[in-house]
Amino acid sequence: MRTRRDRSPVTRPAPTRPAPLPLIQVLRALAALMVAAGHAQFEAAGLAARVGQPFVPAAWLPWPAGVDVFFVISGFIIVHAAAALHGRADARSVFLAHRVARVVPLYWLATTLYLALAWLRPGLLGAGAEGPLYLAASYLFWPMARADGAVQPLYSLGWTLNYEMAFYALFALVLPWGRRGAVLGVGVLLAGLVLGAAFIRPLQGAIQGPVQGPVAVPLAFWGDPIVLEFACGAVLALARQEGLRLALPARLALAGLGLALLSLAGEDPSLPRFIAWGGPAALLVAAAALGPAGSAGRPLRPAIVLGIVLGDASYALYLAHPFVVRGLRVIAEATGLASVLGAGPLVILMLAASAAAALLLHRIVERPLSRAVRALLAPALRPAPVADKV
Repeated sequence: MRTRRDRSPVTRPAPTRPAPLPLIQVLRALAALMVAAGHAQFEAAGLAARVGQPFVPAAWLPWPAGVDVFFVISGFIIVHAAAALHGRADARSVFLAHRVARVVPLYWLATTLYLALAWLRPGLLGAGAEGPLYLAASYLFWPMARADGAVQPLYSLGWTLNYEMAFYALFALVLPWGRRGAVLGVGVLLAGLVLGAAFIRPLQGAIQGPVQGPVAVPLAFWGDPIVLEFACGAVLALARQEGLRLALPARLALAGLGLALLSLAGEDPSLPRFIAWGGPAALLVAAAALGPAGSAGRPLRPAIVLGIVLGDASYALYLAHPFVVRGLRVIAEATGLASVLGAGPLVILMLAASAAAALLLHRIVERPLSRAVRALLAPALRPAPVADKV
């Protein structure tokens, strides 16, 4: 006869978290620094021109390609971190709760700060006057055209998050299909978006009416071939889960080839972006991801440790650096610091200040906010393996 104790619910053991990949974290830090370096050099170049100093921005890497590295990493880390969710009845709810808790709070905070600064100092950020529908779309990750025709949210860096959130939604749909099925499914869905957008674009220029309405703009946006970079990252994660490992010489060769191809592509590539920048980005992620996990008990080098720490804060660095860079430019211009330092040292100062601000923001704002929102969205969920670092 079963006792009351026998009828108690069975508690499944908490799923195992995937093995840490230090080099992926380092690459995330480098990708965020690439984006910040591009913006810092742009501000420094404008300031140097106003004070009559020569300054030529470094062109040995296409700095905006840091976003492409991020996209490949995102596709990789989502598949890698969600491995233990397959087969769970609550897989979708756990995954989406953690994704929302990770991405939304800091982005909403950055958007609100940008909105406040645009209202207080309209000329400081160059923000235009947009309606409430556009503002709501900016907060809800819905692609919508501005008055000037650009499909960007109020805080323009959020264009990348409009892609990220779409990828999360698609991956949540296929998550119950198992490891291989999920990667195949999300790849097919992303390819379908690209093909659908390719069909819609010619119609936008020839037909008036619904084709140019609120559905066509998001489809054209999400159907940009850049979304295939997420699929590349997902395939790399599946390859790792299937046991593919590369020796150190092979990974060094991939990293060297990736950097060389990025340098050759430049900031105005002749090939489509997802090939010119996304291809090398995939090589860099493969070099970082297809090696042994962790450090096998060996202490990490200080440079690797610093890269890991900054990689943890890379999302904060990405969102916060424009405020720091623009603020330092205003201070340097008002105090004459630009003439004393010169544009080159000013760029280094901007990057160092952005990194320091990101580390503080990550520790005292981002992490507590993410924990609070996760507890609010999923208070009864058992510990889930979805990583907080994307």
